[in-house]
Amino acid sequence: MAEDYYRILGVNRDASSADIQKAYRKLARKYHPDLHPDDKAATKKFQEVQKAFDVLNDPSKREMYDRYGDSFESMGRAGAGAGPGGGFRAGGAGHPGQAGPEGFDFSSFFGDRDAAESGTFADIFSHFRRGGGRSPRQPQAGADVHAEVEIPFTTAVLGGATQIMLQRQDGTSATIEVKIPAGIADGKKIRLRNQGEQPPDAPPGDLLITVRVQPHPFFQRRGDHLDVKTPVTLAEAALGAKIDVPTPKGVISLRVPPGTSSGVKLRVKGHGVPTKNGPPGDLFAEIQIVLPKPLDDESLELIKQFDARNRSNQPDPRADLHW
Repeated sequence: MAEDYYRILGVNRDASSADIQKAYRKLARKYHPDLHPDDKAATKKFQEVQKAFDVLNDPSKREMYDRYGDSFESMGRAGAGAGPGGGFRAGGAGHPGQAGPEGFDFSSFFGDRDAAESGTFADIFSHFRRGGGRSPRQPQAGADVHAEVEIPFTTAVLGGATQIMLQRQDGTSATIEVKIPAGIADGKKIRLRNQGEQPPDAPPGDLLITVRVQPHPFFQRRGDHLDVKTPVTLAEAALGAKIDVPTPKGVISLRVPPGTSSGVKLRVKGHGVPTKNGPPGDLFAEIQIVLPKPLDDESLELIKQFDARNRSNQPDPRADLHW
């Protein structure tokens, strides 16, 4: 029975080249043998899809197919007087696990790999492309290179760029610029594709960079939130005040309510660590009352009078303190 390549790909006979490629990607994603290693039916179906695509994606082959049907191969050989191996070759997927037609990277069907996430189709095809598949035509890719980079706290929060120096196995060195995404946490990894070892006549490996974040002298990170110890004077804490506080978005004016004690945390929404798919975290300013040094005798006497006047109205500040 004559093979209908258009039916196999599920496209109309007047389908554009883009329509044909789109249909092929969809079917290759569905039937590729690397995803169904023990399914002979899927392998056979993939070979049919590959054969149809090899013909319909080539304008000259498609024209001959439209004119003569699936017997166009023999017509082409007869017309050209070609011997063995001449004419058109319709079949291009005889080997299960084959990476696909020239010019196609199966990882592009499913999207690029992001920040070393696993479990995606792109990971699966990257594995087979690196020698995990069964195709003898695939050269062994170069080894992945692992490295660490230390970045400032502010760069981890706001994003930026840094450079890393690599010493390769062949004795050469390379300086590579690394883009740091905003909000990256300590210990996270960044993958730079094709920046690993480069063997002769084979694709290069990847560069896997572990990010180490330097501590900040004043700010600490808690998930997507930031904590900062904020000094205030005794008068600002007792009487209330508006004080300037630095944040990742710039300096803000923070209102300190009257009678604020040390240790109270004032929340500033949206001024924490940026996130990729949601709102940023918050900033928590922890009030720290700072007394002047030294305190003169007059100031000490005023503090004693103030304490004596209010002692009867105030509970013991250490009443709840226990081991």
